Amino acid sequence: MLRHIVMWQLHPQAEGADKASNLAKAKALLLSCAQVVPGIRTFEVATATPGMDCSSDLVLHMLVDDAQVLAAYQNHPQHLAIKPFMKAVVQERRCMDYLV
Repeated sequence: MLRHIVMWQLHPQAEGADKASNLAKAKALLLSCAQVVPGIRTFEVATATPGMDCSSDLVLHMLVDDAQVLAAYQNHPQHLAIKPFMKAVVQERRCMDYLV
């Protein structure tokens, strides 16, 4: 099994919208990819809790069968379609993949 975690910090304003609007849209877009390929065991998307001291605005946590499943997800047309929006609204992105 492989765990894939991605954290994003969004720009205060981007794509003609504020951070809150872009967070909601980014979360919905990510969730639309939850079942695009077989072998995804866990798919969670969350936004930061207001008032908590955290460094990221948005997080994706996935548990997949193996690196091939992750590659299939990353190259799936539905996932590729959200990348332009994400790149436009994201200020910083951090990622970690590890075997479990």
